[in-house]
Amino acid sequence: MQSVIGGACSGRRQLAAQRFPCAGWHRLVKGEGAEECLAGHAGREVLVVDGIAAWLSAALAEIPDDDALRETWLRLLDGFVAAPCEAVLILDEMGRGIVPMDSAARRLRDHNGWLVQAAVERSRVAWYLRHGLFKQLK
Repeated sequence: MQSVIGGACSGRRQLAAQRFPCAGWHRLVKGEGAEECLAGHAGREVLVVDGIAAWLSAALAEIPDDDALRETWLRLLDGFVAAPCEAVLILDEMGRGIVPMDSAARRLRDHNGWLVQAAVERSRVAWYLRHGLFKQLK
């Protein structure tokens, strides 16, 4: 698995498209797991997965317990690690350390940060983008 991390409009998708021109692309949707995501792309060597922040936001609304939510996104990540193809996750960097006043927005940023950390830990390669510039961190 690989991770591509950056803020909105930082160039994450462009980097993935350049690095993996023959990859399949999948936008993760509400309630979907890695198995459902991968099922439509059998035989691909590389699958770029986008929409993880929106998927997480939907999961936050449905799963009030933080431990249960954490287990849900850990299962998602582990499913991509075990995939028969190289999964490339497009991940969002949120807020650059700014803490929102709204508790729901804080919860989203907290879980997104934890999810990104867990994804990078499981990734063999991690890219970080800012302002169109990228660096391989792992």
